[in-house]
This record gives sequence, structure tokens and C-alpha cells, in this order.
Amino acid sequence: MTSAQPSTLPDWLRHQAQQRPHAIALRHKQLGAWHTLLWHDVTVAVEQLAAGLAQRGFTAGDALLLVSHPREEALLLSLAAQWNGGVAIPLDPQTAGDALRAILTHLAPRFVFAENDSQVDSLLAHEGLRVIDANPRNLTPHPHPAVTDYRALSIGHEGSFSATASPHDDAFAFVRIDTAGQLVAQRFTHATLVKEARQLVAAEQLTADDEAFAARAFAAASQARYLIAPWVLGGFRLNFPESLATRDNDRRELAPTLVAGTRETYARVAQLVDDRLPGARSWRRRLINRGQSQQGGPLALMLTWWFITRPLREVIGFSRTRAALVIGPPLDEATGALFAALHVDVRAWPDSGEWRRVDQPHETATGPRYGTDGVAQQPAY
Repeated sequence: MTSAQPSTLPDWLRHQAQQRPHAIALRHKQLGAWHTLLWHDVTVAVEQLAAGLAQRGFTAGDALLLVSHPREEALLLSLAAQWNGGVAIPLDPQTAGDALRAILTHLAPRFVFAENDSQVDSLLAHEGLRVIDANPRNLTPHPHPAVTDYRALSIGHEGSFSATASPHDDAFAFVRIDTAGQLVAQRFTHATLVKEARQLVAAEQLTADDEAFAARAFAAASQARYLIAPWVLGGFRLNFPESLATRDNDRRELAPTLVAGTRETYARVAQLVDDRLPGARSWRRRLINRGQSQQGGPLALMLTWWFITRPLREVIGFSRTRAALVIGPPLDEATGALFAALHVDVRAWPDSGEWRRVDQPHETATGPRYGTDGVAQQPAY
């Protein structure tokens, strides 16, 4: 008799911890050095964070707002919120001022994760928030009583912690202010993310040996759909750069096999290639131009590969990339031609998902809250 197939992201996390406990799940860079977490480590960390959240009053149906760039703490906390039957709502860390006030007013979250001191201070201006401080430099904890240091959240919860609440249907919700100044929300259920992750893993033939690179904004829906969900289903390694400023160097060090980005991401990388090439009259430039236009005989193609294409792929961190995904609109003609000349097959995946207006104040992006018994409750104000 076979056991039931995992149906939520925390279920799949438990599955990976059972199947490959000593395999590397996460790598993140801090102060110039790479740090690793095994699948067993990730599961224990999520369990302990979930216990810490529950101890501080996080219950089923609650939403955890994450104001963060790509970082492992935000990922682990989002899974911890889901572990407790809650929903993770990543928010663009550039959101500030009136836009941030509008989002906090409409969503009225009780728990928010912030990645730096300025965000913590900005969030403390809004009453009723419990702020989790990433404190990346491990400084003295913030003195405000509403602030919990990320490290303290998971300390003292040794052993397994199993939440009694059923998971909320929504795994992630995404919110933003549209061009008309209205708050709009986009939701992704566990079922949808698992289904789409299966499709991507199968289509791109991803295995546990693959390396993925998380350089896009954590608040982007495509991050959950095309990296986080496939990672927890496929069991491959997910890598976080130290910062957005170091992402190109970090990607070059790792040479990931899976890269996902928007056409703006690829256009920026294409500019790096262009900057590395000499002037328009040089023989290197002429060879790559011929490669872009699919011209030249066998000798020219061989010279282009060994003296230009191969070194350039290494410089931009695409030397081992076999799954290059562009999310949303396809590459423009010039960028597409350049990556084709570099022998990188960039495949388009849709960035679909309906954004709906949030009309009522204090309406959460995830709908009504749910108690541990599954009975719908009114949102907590």
C-alpha cells in the first residue's frame, strides 16, 4: 500500500527530507563565503521557525508579510507560515511611503519580516505589527518589544514540531499598487503550484543534480512558481546570492544549470556580454556578429566557440546552463540573437495570473482566516 502523494509545499519539504536528508538543499552567500543547508537542516529550521511563530500567536489563516530581496530567511519563514496553516505574502522591498501604508491598512497583517534596520523602523511606525528582523549582520537585537530577532525566533525548539492546523489553500499571495493607485492581489494555491512545478520539472527534465539561482525579486510571483515550488518538488539545489549587487559574480562562481528571469534580466546580462567585447572593427566582434546572424563556415564557428562563445558563457555564469527560462514577455530580437549565438536556448514560460482588486479595508489577500477546526472566521483587525 503506497502512501498519499504530497499535496502542499510543506508536505513536499518533508518528503525531500525523508528521501535525501543529507543532500544539499540550499546555499546562500554571506560575507563572501557560501553556506549550505541540507534537506534535513531546512526541514528542522522550518519546524523551529513554525514553532516560534506559533508561540507568538501565529495561527491558521494568518498571513506573514515578507519585505525582502531573495534570501534564505524569507524562504524558510514563508514555508514556516505555510507549515502553520498560514499564507506567505512577499512584498517588493522597494515599496515605501503611501504604497506601503495602503498595503498595511488593507491587509492588516500582524506579522511582518524585514531584512534591514530601515525597514524595521519604517514598519514600527504602524501600530499592531510584530516585526521579525533578519538582522543579517548579527548585531545587538533591536530594543523595541514588537521586534523579534530572526535567530531568536527559532532557538529553543529542538525536535519535531507538527502543526495541528490544516494548510490554507493559498500558499503564496502577492500584492501591489496598480497604476490607478488601487491595491490588487494575486493568489497561488498549493495545488496550482504543485501542478505547475510538475509540468516545469518534466518539461525541463530537472533532476536532483541541478543547480538553480534565485536572483529575481522574492516578491515576484514567478519566483514561487518557477523556482521555489519546482525546487521543493524536484529536490535540486537552490542558491541565493549575497545581494543583488553581487548576483552576477555569484552566478559566475556557481555556473547554475537552471536560470529563470525576465526579458529585462537577460537584456542586462546581454549588456554584460556587449561590454566584454572589443570595438566593432575587432575580429572578435565580427565573429560574434556572424554567430548572431548564423553566418560563417565550420572554421569560423569553431573559432567563435573556443575563443569567444565559451569564455563569454563562463564570464556571465552560463557555462553549464541547460535550462534558461524567460518568464513573461519573450526576449527582444537583439537579446534573443545574442543568447542564440552563445548557444543558450532561452525558453519562454508564461507569467500569467489574474490580479484582482482588493476593495475592502482589512481584507486580506488570502480571503477569510480559518481556525484550526476549518471553520471560517472574520479577519483579525
